[in-house]
Formats: sequence, C-alpha cells, structure tokens
Amino acid sequence: MDPVTRGDPESPLNDLEYSLQANRKTREGKDYPDRDAQFQHIADTVIDLQKRHQPVISVDAKKKELIGNYKNEGQDWQPKKTPIALKTHDFMDKQTGKVIPYGVYDITENQGWVTIGIDYDTAQLAVAAIRQWWCRMGQALYPEAEELMITTDCGGSN
Repeated sequence: MDPVTRGDPESPLNDLEYSLQANRKTREGKDYPDRDAQFQHIADTVIDLQKRHQPVISVDAKKKELIGNYKNEGQDWQPKKTPIALKTHDFMDKQTGKVIPYGVYDITENQGWVTIGIDYDTAQLAVAAIRQWWCRMGQALYPEAEELMITTDCGGSN
C-alpha cells in the first residue's frame, strides 16, 4: 500500500472514495474436499467410544495469567471502601512469573479438570494434565477403560 493513502481525512483521498480502515479476518483458506468427512469420522468415533463407556476428552491450554495483584475483570466482595491494592503496571514479576491453566474436559460426563503449569506451555504440561485427570477423575469414572480418545485444536503444546 502506498504510504500516502493513510493521509488525513481532509486530503484529496476523500474525493477518490478512500477511508481509513482496519484489517478484518475474513479469509478462511482452502476448503478441503474431505473436511466434512474428517469431522464426521471424529463424531462417529466419539459416539462409538461413548457407547462402549470409553473416555473421550478434549484438552487445551488456556490464557496465561500473571501471578500477583494485577488488574482483572472479576469482582469479589470486600468491606466497603477497602478495595484491593493492585500493581500500577502489568509487567511480569520475574520472581513469580505466569501460570498456564491447562484444561481437560470429559465430553461424556460434562466435567472438567484444570492443571496449573508455572513454566511454559509444553507437551510435558499437556501429558501431566491428562495424567492428573486420569489419576484423580478418569480412572474412577472409567474403571474398564481400554482406550482414550483425545480431541484438541493442535495449537501450542497439543
């Protein structure tokens, strides 16, 4: 794009029917002919496993959060006129770092498990989260399990 097309609104660009615009995500990429077949295969496999009482889970890392008194959109009850004092800037504290919530969602039982990592979003965190879900929830729910289906969006550690 020519740098002068970003000029001020009073410029001759108005006469040429230009306007200041932001990017917009509209391109989805190629439409693969077997896309529907892939999703149908996943759905059929989920149903088959559920009928045989085998676990089906969905896993994903959630938004990383700074540890400490940082502003967030939540609220909690406090005595009147005693708000929680927060840090002025949202710069990561190198001592406390960040946490990475990693979720395991049991599709059949509509239950979830969250493991908190404190380092990086890695494959090791994903495996640890699934292992913890299995030891603390999955094994009791599926004592006869011989298979495990894991669905994921394949980003990051997945």
